[in-house]
Amino acid sequence: MKGKYRIAVAAAIVLGLALLFGWLLSTAHIDVLSPKGTIAAQQKDLMLFTVVLSAIVVVPVFVLLAVFAFKYRDTNPKHKGYDPEWKENSKLEAIWWGIPMVIIGILAVVTWYTSHSLDPYKKIQADHPSMPVQVVALQWKWLFLYPEQGVATVNYVVMPKDVPVTFYLTADAPMSAFWIPSLGSQIYNMNGMTSELNLLATQNGEYKGYSTNINGRGYADMTFTANVIDRDDFNAWTDGVRSSPRMQLLDNAQLARLQVPSVEKSAITYRLDNSGLYHEIVGKYMPNMMHEMSDEATMDSMSDMEGHH
Repeated sequence: MKGKYRIAVAAAIVLGLALLFGWLLSTAHIDVLSPKGTIAAQQKDLMLFTVVLSAIVVVPVFVLLAVFAFKYRDTNPKHKGYDPEWKENSKLEAIWWGIPMVIIGILAVVTWYTSHSLDPYKKIQADHPSMPVQVVALQWKWLFLYPEQGVATVNYVVMPKDVPVTFYLTADAPMSAFWIPSLGSQIYNMNGMTSELNLLATQNGEYKGYSTNINGRGYADMTFTANVIDRDDFNAWTDGVRSSPRMQLLDNAQLARLQVPSVEKSAITYRLDNSGLYHEIVGKYMPNMMHEMSDEATMDSMSDMEGHH
């Protein structure tokens, strides 16, 4: 009876811990588990699906580990000195090899499908056309450019609800990574290159954005806010920025100030007259890259010539 009592107590403790963990998970606010956009919602479903599928193997293994460790412990008088008969068992081997193989097969199919359906470059089909927003990662701040609206912001981005947004991302600093957990995928910002990310927000609100790539001293403070509002409010906001005589212009002097490595805590709004600014930032790294490519090609050509001789 003592052994059964101990097993019951252990099972009650495990169940209590599981319920406590479930309660904490349900009450705590975790961005990736509280999606506010179409992409984030699909990613949450994918994450939960893989966890449940993996638990089919993981949970029984750990439960049996605890049972065997308790039942066949050296101090158990019923099984003291237990010496198992090692013998082939085709049925058990089929179970502990077959089930993981089936799970891996299912995960392979799901991975292939979601790699295409959740491709960050894939346009999102919606009732409204996609709106471009250009993102420049600086040290250690975020610059957002709205070329169609003539607006620029620092450390916050405004998005209209239910309108797909195509982010074009680069860096004018060491490589960063752009991520809004409540809305969807992470993608890297690299200088001299453009990445693309398509998101669609389905609920109004303010959501935290991060840089998830360590890029220097101010990395931890390189955050921003994604503010999702109604379309009419978004149009009124952009019109207000453009028409305000007191709104400062994002000119070369202001851009140079932003390019100085520093942590900028405040949110800043500018008028944007230069719709090609993003391409200028990307393009300023191209001459160096072309020069390096030319040097590499010359070295390869010389190596080929030496090889022929």
